[in-house]
Amino acid sequence: MFERFTKDAREVVQGAVTHAERAGVRSIGAEHLLLALLDREGSRASFAFAALGLAERKDSLREALAEARRRAGLTRADADALAGLGIDLTEIVAKVEETHGAGALSGDRRDAGGWSGRRTFEQDAKDVLEGALRAAVGRRDRRIGDEHLLLALTVRPGVPAEVLADHGVTQESLRRVLYGEGTAQAG
Repeated sequence: MFERFTKDAREVVQGAVTHAERAGVRSIGAEHLLLALLDREGSRASFAFAALGLAERKDSLREALAEARRRAGLTRADADALAGLGIDLTEIVAKVEETHGAGALSGDRRDAGGWSGRRTFEQDAKDVLEGALRAAVGRRDRRIGDEHLLLALTVRPGVPAEVLADHGVTQESLRRVLYGEGTAQAG
């Protein structure tokens, strides 16, 4: 599948690995793919972000992802479901961080000596890569671009899709700006 990736899409995957390395985690998740997409300039995905008014608000997306990671990667729907059971997620996060330090629920397994092994992709990241392939095939595109990765992130349930939707990036809005289903179209 990777042979069908454009240069931009390959750079997103490499950027996701870099984000995981910086975080000191052993595996690459969907949020790392989104963070790498936010770093891009001059690509179809970066055009889509700009067309949707996110060029100046990328830091807000990064902060929302960090906050979700702090909540153990739980979405608002997860938090609402827990609240329905009488469980206050904010209170739990505060108590755990009070005892174990900030970010204790993030799931990051940091090794004191660093991680020198090869990083693997978590299932959510694999699902995004497969979703990008489906998006490209569905449009009869021969190559998988970074815009297909972005589209796949909006479809797969989870924190990245929730954060994107909160910032006005949905599959529908992306299709409008990328494929001319509205007034703007990426070149």
